[in-house]
Amino acid sequence: MRAMVMHAPRKPLCLKEIACPEPGPGQVLIRVEACGVCRTDLHILDGELTEPELPLIPGHEVVGRIAGLGADVTGLQDGQRVGVPWLGHTCGNCHFCRIGRENLCDAPLFTGFTIDGGYAEYCVAHTDFVFPLENTDDPVAMAPLLCAGLIGHRSLTLAGEAEVLGLYGFGAAAHILCQVANWQGRRVLAFTRDGDTAAQDFARALGAAWAGGSSERPPETLDAAIIFAPVGALVPAALKAVRKGGRVVCGGIHMSDIPGFPYADLWQEREIRSVANLTRADGDAFFPLARKAGVRTRTVSYSLDKANVALDDLRDGRLQGAAVLTP
Repeated sequence: MRAMVMHAPRKPLCLKEIACPEPGPGQVLIRVEACGVCRTDLHILDGELTEPELPLIPGHEVVGRIAGLGADVTGLQDGQRVGVPWLGHTCGNCHFCRIGRENLCDAPLFTGFTIDGGYAEYCVAHTDFVFPLENTDDPVAMAPLLCAGLIGHRSLTLAGEAEVLGLYGFGAAAHILCQVANWQGRRVLAFTRDGDTAAQDFARALGAAWAGGSSERPPETLDAAIIFAPVGALVPAALKAVRKGGRVVCGGIHMSDIPGFPYADLWQEREIRSVANLTRADGDAFFPLARKAGVRTRTVSYSLDKANVALDDLRDGRLQGAAVLTP
């Protein structure tokens, strides 16, 4: 099969012809139809997330069809469409797994980081960590939901019952979450890179009540803010924008250092929370919700051999919505 392989941080991926993987016990072989390009992939490739399992096939927003069953697999069948998320396996035995917080597992495996992912024509996945999808689903449109959607949903859950919600960084996750929040009757205020009028227009087109630069004061006080941009300086800015008792949720897996800020900005029971990974329960809740809300992802498709181009476009802010590879 063809695959885009990472051999070292801060180096371009290499297109390789390698042996097709075989599913082991409790695993399925998946013929990849689409794989989203996530900012987490950039953090891995740029060396900001350390200790990937090299050589590595990145990609953790995978949609495809089952092409082979390993031993002891039940409940899935050849040809079935499934999705593969970031969380690829958990130990099932640690404290966090036992209390239903498998996203904090002490010995996890992550798709496209510690196990090979979907920047390839085929991949394998543990059956407990694949989501059955409908055969009528558009694989390209579904791919961003496997991480941008799931992490966005988990972030929104942690934001609580916010009626006025600020989204800092209007990329793949925010463009999905904006649609869900609007459907729920919330008011969304979108914060983009200063001067990025195209992103602001995009946010308003998706229902944002206001869109402006991240350094601007919003026209109304926020009940909660979710930060998707990996910029630590946005945390103090968001704290200044939320009301008393409000919450700032950091939705990314990596962020630059948060600068110091006055205690007065945190006082009056404001909170800062982080989101770590996801659980299978998040998928069980989110995918039906996305259907009810009529979420429509905005995607730009790239052939597998153009993965480096897609990553550069994401890094340089040239995308509105999500990049998706189509092997």
